[in-house]
Amino acid sequence: MSLISLVLTLVVIGVLLWALNKFGSQFIEANILKIINIVVIVAVVLWVLFKFIGHSDIPDIRVG
Repeated sequence: MSLISLVLTLVVIGVLLWALNKFGSQFIEANILKIINIVVIVAVVLWVLFKFIGHSDIPDIRVG
């Protein structure tokens, strides 16, 4: 993944998160919205960290 596509992906995620906070606050309870924000931010930070460390993908996590 090139740097440009990484930045574009982060911009798209940021715009979607902004739109959720701006327009979704009418329909989603404030506590749930905070949890969604935290989960998205942590997931994006971990994803970028894995990209910079050099792993090609996030390791497989088996459930069940």
